Amino acid sequence: MQAYHVHPGKNFDGIVAFQRTLPAPGPYEVRVRIRAVALNYRDLMVIRGDYNGGDAEPVVPASDGAGDVVEIGDEVTRFKVGDRVATTFFANWIEGRQTPEKSKDSFGGLIDGALAEEIVVSQDSLFRVPAHLDYHEAATLTCAGVTAWNSLFVEGRAKPGDSVLLLGTGGVSIWGLQLAKAAGLQTVITSSSDAKLERARRLGADVTINYATTPDWHEEVLRATGGEGVDVVVEVGGAGTLKKSLQATRMGGTVAIVGGVSGWGSELDPFQMIRGAKHLSGVYVGSLAMLEDLARFVALHRIKPVVDRVFPFAQARAAYEYLDSGSHFGKVVIAVD
Repeated sequence: MQAYHVHPGKNFDGIVAFQRTLPAPGPYEVRVRIRAVALNYRDLMVIRGDYNGGDAEPVVPASDGAGDVVEIGDEVTRFKVGDRVATTFFANWIEGRQTPEKSKDSFGGLIDGALAEEIVVSQDSLFRVPAHLDYHEAATLTCAGVTAWNSLFVEGRAKPGDSVLLLGTGGVSIWGLQLAKAAGLQTVITSSSDAKLERARRLGADVTINYATTPDWHEEVLRATGGEGVDVVVEVGGAGTLKKSLQATRMGGTVAIVGGVSGWGSELDPFQMIRGAKHLSGVYVGSLAMLEDLARFVALHRIKPVVDRVFPFAQARAAYEYLDSGSHFGKVVIAVD
């Protein structure tokens, strides 16, 4: 059975195919034939050595895998052979409050992930995917989908009629746009590409802002919201955007910090947060329970996640390089056929 290893700190040269043999599933384990793997910015951090450190052991990468159940352990009750499933991001965060113990093992981080023809995992590390999604689309729920869900509806507590600011047109932001529109939120999205902004409008974005031609984009957000600011910001930029994201947030609103594409350092004005009663909330993906809520919502609203490009399994490195280029709109996926 073929899989990939990544060697943290070696960048693209550390993405290496190898052969492995998996054990039979234990009593509570499930064997899954993987059909598609979705990549995330976290996967670039892993190959650079920015996630667990450059001297970390090689790991099978990627958290996001979708496929078919092909074998189950004797005590498995949640699935049967033939079920279409996808992986969770964390092996042990099933529900409830996030804790260090529940967050310790993330697939493709410290433990082997999904970029393989088959995997064997606990039945509690999988969820059923909506029937209307193909495998490429289903794989995108695991990280980007549930991160957007957690940001908007768990930490952000958004409700119909609220407004959300989405930064850029990567996987989390486009997922956020689709979920927000289905939930009746006003959506504002930014990009440096007018072509990508036009695609966002076709997905239902209410306000689009080119941050390259409008460097003070936070002021445009305020104008679009009658001077009040948005209820929730899904903040993926980090050091280069956080200050303006706070300025674009209404009094009492929430900035859900999910990434740091432009770096991790930032200057914050505590008085601005106190005077505005604004909330900063770190969002570290989500639990199995959140994924199941997301899957039900996606099925109810027939949401089709945006997959930008699909690469064959043999071209995994090319998929990583394309993600790193920033050319994508939505998700980059590897087909495991």
